[in-house]
Order: sequence, then structure tokens, then C-alpha cells
Amino acid sequence: MTETTDMGALEERILAGLDEEQRQVATTLRGPLCVLAGAGTGKTRAITHRIAYGVHTGVYKPSSLLAVTFTARAAAEMRSRLRELGAGAVQTRTFHAAALRQLQYFWPQSIGGQLPSIVDYKAPLITEAARRLRTTADRATVRDLASEIEWAKVSMLTPESYVAAAADRGQPGGLDPITVSRIFQAYEDVKTDRQFIDFEDVLLLTVAILEDDERVAASVRGQYRHFVVDEYQDVSPLQQRLLDLWLGGRDELCVVGDASQTIYSFTGATPRHLLDFTATYEQAPVVKLVRDYRSTPQVVHLANRVLAARRPEPGVPDRDINWPTPLELIAQRENGPEPTFFEAKDDEAEASEIAQRIKKLIAEGTPASEIAILFRTNGQSAAYEQALASAGVGYLLRGGERFFARREVRDAMLQLRSAARHATTEVDGATVPQLTRDILVSLGYSATAPAASGAVREKWESLSALVALADEMAEARAGSEVPFTLNTFVAELEERAASQHAPTVQGVTLASLHAAKGLEWDAVFLVGLSEGLMPISFADDQAGYDEERRLLYVGITRARVHLGLSWSLARTPGGRANRRPSRFLDGLRPAGTSRVASAPKAARRRSPAGPPKCRVCGTLLTSATERKLGRCGNCPAGYDEAVFESLRAWRLQVAQANSLPAFVIFTDATLMAIAESKPDGLAGLGQVSGVGKGKLERYGEAVLAILAGDTVD
Repeated sequence: MTETTDMGALEERILAGLDEEQRQVATTLRGPLCVLAGAGTGKTRAITHRIAYGVHTGVYKPSSLLAVTFTARAAAEMRSRLRELGAGAVQTRTFHAAALRQLQYFWPQSIGGQLPSIVDYKAPLITEAARRLRTTADRATVRDLASEIEWAKVSMLTPESYVAAAADRGQPGGLDPITVSRIFQAYEDVKTDRQFIDFEDVLLLTVAILEDDERVAASVRGQYRHFVVDEYQDVSPLQQRLLDLWLGGRDELCVVGDASQTIYSFTGATPRHLLDFTATYEQAPVVKLVRDYRSTPQVVHLANRVLAARRPEPGVPDRDINWPTPLELIAQRENGPEPTFFEAKDDEAEASEIAQRIKKLIAEGTPASEIAILFRTNGQSAAYEQALASAGVGYLLRGGERFFARREVRDAMLQLRSAARHATTEVDGATVPQLTRDILVSLGYSATAPAASGAVREKWESLSALVALADEMAEARAGSEVPFTLNTFVAELEERAASQHAPTVQGVTLASLHAAKGLEWDAVFLVGLSEGLMPISFADDQAGYDEERRLLYVGITRARVHLGLSWSLARTPGGRANRRPSRFLDGLRPAGTSRVASAPKAARRRSPAGPPKCRVCGTLLTSATERKLGRCGNCPAGYDEAVFESLRAWRLQVAQANSLPAFVIFTDATLMAIAESKPDGLAGLGQVSGVGKGKLERYGEAVLAILAGDTVD
């Protein structure tokens, strides 16, 4: 009697604290079950309590249940929770880990001999395959080919069937489908010659053994009688085939997912299996988890609106992709601050403003580890690395290297350093940017962004950032008596790289939106939300635009309390302001959103700007420096040289005290503009091009003191 009572109490404790829908999941132990779980709705809690409840009630034998998820981190979290619930013997693995375990066990008896070695990286083998075909493939092309081969294999395509299936996928590495198919086949031949298999082969070989050897299939099905699959919207056709073979026609399957969080279609993931689950299992109940316990009502409301605002894009192909009805989340937390929207003049100003907002959050008590900056492409990280380093805020990069640790950046610096040793002393500021472009062309730089995605795009972003830096530094040195040489540029690059070595412990997370899936923070800043980045420029059909919208939704739902959304009008300071906010923000951002959120509406209203003209002679201004100064180079300067030199001397002291390059404080062009306009207050100083809000707060009082003739320490 006591044992029964204790067991009943244990079972009730397992169910305690679950909401009505979670409890329904936890107590539905037999037959197929489909759980549609929105972001932050406690899906992991629901399914781990379901497994534990099934184990403690005797419905499940721990060794007969296999729980499958998509990342080792998620599998480890699930195992930890199951141990706490007294069900630690249940196997929780990724698809690959489960398949590899079975393959290692059954290979000797089914195939014979030892299982071939698994290659960690495809790149060397793909390089060899391309060499056999006398095809040139640089590092970026090899990375794109690796991704394409992975997609083909998880889509269960052979080199022969790839060509027809890849007709709409563009050209990875600039190679046509037939060439990719030939390299694909050569890659498979290289693997066979060297007796290697890759990670996709682990799934393919496991599928082959289960299909061909009934004894193996019977053994697996005899051990595993119940299955739970998390993140079911991300399964590939190959993973679904493996799952079907594990089941062997049975229906003891619980799947959990959210079609609105499908963001990995480029890897072969498809939500079709989740959306068609009730067609496959007609008797399967569907439980919807929509109570959001993660985010404040303000964040949840914006997330719902992003999905609800979806409309078909005019004039783009649909390709028979239907938009599933999204789950509408219901916030369970107390009210929090409204999401903020911020428009910056340029990327540098955007990064500087975000860094200052983060610094304020940290000062108010939010741990740095609970703050994240999320962007669409890894190439966007450089500006935020520098801005955080300049603000003295530690950070860490998730899913990528530090900007100056990237291979293409290190190669570029080697090339620039070598060229600098042979450059003549006549190389001045006017030619360094062009020399930089000429040098980086050999590494893959071009004046226009590539249409391809993946490694090619990321490499171009990195090299383009170096070119933009050369432009900025040349502008900063314009008019200086000290010539701007390639040697100077390389020295500044090395100093800039050194300044980014900030402590990463408890640092702000920098991550791409894809790398942020499954994570959450107290404060999230979604940056660079302009057309061409969100949605990305190579989204060219309805399915592509829809996935980009889902990616933004995933980013929004990473935030618990604080959420900031921002974009910039120009890439570089003084550059043409030809960007516009993401179409996904239309109707969502407050009317009149501007650079200074607190400015009155009249001040935020922008009238069309005419061509910039010299304020002295009236001629058109062509260079960024001229536009910043408001006069052409032939007209006399309207500032006191002594004031300008005082500003430069102060800047040097600040730069040396903070171990920063001088141009990070203010460029020479900005100091000239300050000396010419001589603002008498912070408001006027803030109107000078190159003086953002962050710099105004840090240096404004000191600059005004210098203009007033005071001595500044």
C-alpha cells in the first residue's frame, strides 16, 4: 500500500507544474502524437515529463524508448532533465549519434570487417576530387561544394539524379549542376579509394543495412518500441527514411515541432513531414503549446505580428510552397519594455549605438552573458566586434571565428604586408584604397557582392570589410601632412586586430540568426535589418522570402525582456544613404522611426536631399571627405588651425590612454568639420557628420571645452 502510494505521489510530482496542454502531452503515452510547440512554450519540459511519466507508470521500458533531437547540446539538456526526473536510462541522441551506434554494432555481422573511418572534414577530399577533374576550386568554392554535397545526400540524391534536382538551386561556387555532379561522383570515388565515409554516409549506410538485412531490422525494432523526435520541422528526407525504418510500420511515435521555426531548408530540412503528420497518422491527436513562458507580452506581440503580416511577394514564383497557419503565442510573463526600433546613419553609427545601449544595460544589472547581438551574415560581426571592444565590453563569437582570425582575413593581411614591403614611398592616401582592392582581388574580392550564398558570400563580406576600412582610413588622413601609405594601413590593421582581444568570459554573444536557434537571452539586438540582408539578397522566390521571415521570427523569440531592432541607411560614414528598412518591418515599426528616438516628429521628418554642394563656391561635392566638410578641396578651410591641432592632440591622448587607433575616436575629416562649425552645445555638435550618439556622450564635453579654449586633461 505504501509503495503504491509513493508511486502515485511520484507520478503526481512529475505532472505538477505543467499547464493544461503540457499535461495532455505528458499523459498521452500510446499511439502517434503530434505536438505543435511555439517558441518558449516549454516543449522540452512537456516531452521530458511525458517520457518520465511513461517510465514511472510502467508504460515505457527505459531501454526501449529512443528520444531523438538535432544537436548534441539539446540531447545533453534532455538527458540532464530526464536524470532529474528519475528516467536517466532513456537513450537521448541525435540522429547521427543513434545511427552511428547502430552502424558500429551491426557492421561486422552485416557487412564484415571494420567500419571505415569517418572523415571530419570534406574539404581535402573535395579538393582532391576537383584536382582529378582538372577543375579549379579555391577554399570558398570547396566549402560551398561541401554544403551542396551534404544537401544532395540528405535529400537522397545520387550524382546522377542531382542534376535534375538542382536546377533551381543556383550555382555553388559558380559551378553549373553538371560540373557539381561530376565533382560529387569524384568525391565519392576518393572516399572509396581511401576507405573513408562521411557523416551523411552514416545515415545512408544505416538505412541500407536496415533495408537489406531483415535480421538487423528486426533486432533494432525489437529493442526500440517507442520514439520521440524533437524539432521535427527540421528533419531531412534521409532522416525521415531512417525513422520510418526504425518504426517498421508501427505508430508509437511522438513528434514535436513548429513549422514557423523552419530555417534550415538549405541543408535539406523540410516541414512537410510535420505538416503532413496527421495525413500519415489519421488517428493522431494534435496538441498545441502556445503559452509563451519565455518572453514578455511586448516581445510576443511583435513576434506574432511578424508572422501574421506575411503576404505573397508580388511577381516572384511560389513553386507550390504553402504558408502554414502559424501558432499564435499567448504571453504568460509580466509586462516589460516595448521593443525599440533604431535607424542609424551608417553601419559604424549603428554598431556604436548598440554598444552604448549594451553598456547601459550592463550598468543597470543585466549580465553581459544575457545579452546577444544577432545578425544575418557572419560578415556583419566585424563592426560590432570593434564597437564593443572600443566600449570596453567583452564579447564572444558563437558559430564563427573572430573577424581577424578568419582565414581569408589572415591571408589578406599577409598579402597586404608583403605588398607594403615593396611599395614605394610615393604611395599616398589617394592610392591605398585602390591598392587594397587590387591586392584583394586575387583572394576573391569584387566591387559587387556575389549572387552565391554560403562561404563565397561570407568570404566576400570579410574582404569587403577590409576595403571599407581602407576607404575610411584614407578619408581620415585626407589633408594630413603625414602620408597615408600601405605600411601605415597594415600597422593600423594590426593594432585594430589587437584591440579586439577582449575577455570573452561573461561576454556579449555575437551570433548569426541561424546559430542562435535554440538559445535565449534577457536582451537581444537584431541588427542590420535592411533590404538585402533581411531578406537576404539571394532570396528570389516565395519560399525564400518566407524562410527569411521565419528567421526574423526566430530572432525575435530569442529575447526574454529587452528587444532592439535596428538598421542603417549607408554602409560607411559619409556614404550614400540608399538603404531602406526590411520590408518585414513595414507596419510594425513606429511611424517616424529615426536615428534619435526621442526627437520630436518634426525633427524626424526628412525631406528629399538635393546633390551636395560646396558651401563656399557652390560646386558639386564628389568625395566622402568633401561631403563631410561641406566644401570642396580647392576652397580655403574655414577653421582655425590652432583649434584643429588642439583637437588632434586631445584625440591622440585619448587614443593612447585607451589603446585605440586614433581614427576610432574621430577621423581627421570629422575634426575639421567640428573646427569649422564650432558648435556651442551638445545639440549642435551632434549634428556634425561623424559624431554619433555614443561619441557625443563619451567625448562631447571635452570637445566643447577645447572649442571654448579650455585645457582638457
